[in-house]
Amino acid sequence: MSQRPHRARTWAPRGQTPVLTFNFNWKSLSAIAGLTLRNFYFQLHPGAIKSPQVIGFLRQLHRQLPSRILLIWDGAPVHRSRLVQDFLQENSAWLHVERLPAYAPELNPVEYLWGYWKEHELANFCPRDIWELGHFASQALKRIRRRTRRPQLIAAFFRQTELF
Repeated sequence: MSQRPHRARTWAPRGQTPVLTFNFNWKSLSAIAGLTLRNFYFQLHPGAIKSPQVIGFLRQLHRQLPSRILLIWDGAPVHRSRLVQDFLQENSAWLHVERLPAYAPELNPVEYLWGYWKEHELANFCPRDIWELGHFASQALKRIRRRTRRPQLIAAFFRQTELF
């Protein structure tokens, strides 16, 4: 995500078009997440996510969920990197990977989390800088996670994919 706001329908006084004023900047923030049926875990990183961040996230996820993990992911280049592939082979005792077909984001439950996040929590938000974007985005994900103590929202992400 970038500092450009995700535009969503909103209200304004009759006859006054809402205006979003934002600082266009090429700096970006990337998110990585893991979903269970009751909760989700996430990390935000400035710029693109690289192999060390993926491996660090998987290690952190294993500390939070010490049982076996089924990892369902797409064919992003970072997922196919040699460093990540070596990590997956070394940790195959607790980590099993299933790949999604190419160009099938509708099968990935995390994509529904990102869509909900952008549409409901980050809609029309115009940050002044990348720090403000990161802080607000992180707080928004924490709010969603608090709401998911009732697992209907996360279950809906899985139902959308028909993996549930």
